[in-house]
This record gives sequence, structure tokens and C-alpha cells, in this order.
Amino acid sequence: MEINMIFKIAAVGIVVSIINQVLKHSGRDEQAYLVSLAGLLIVLFWIIPYILELFKTIKQLFLL
Repeated sequence: MEINMIFKIAAVGIVVSIINQVLKHSGRDEQAYLVSLAGLLIVLFWIIPYILELFKTIKQLFLL
């Protein structure tokens, strides 16, 4: 995993947490929940290829 991906995930986490706090303090809890869910989905879509690569590597390791 490249270091750039870790910074992207951290940036999404920071932005989502700031937006989440602003929305909660303004009384919009439903939108805060949806922002958190959207941030989670974005990060999951970025990480899925790395997880698939990990599973392929483990499968090749045990086939030897």
C-alpha cells in the first residue's frame, strides 16, 4: 500500500468528522449519519483492490 493512500484516507476521515460535527450541532443528525456512511463507502471502494490483492497473494502462498 502506498503512503499516498493512507493520506487520502486520513483526509477523508478529517473532512467527514468536521462535517459530521457541524451537522450534529445544527440539529441535522440524519444528514450527519449519511455523511459518515458516504465517507465509509468512499474509503471502502479505495481499499477493495488492495484487499483483493492480499487474498490473491495468500491463495498463491498456500498453493505452493
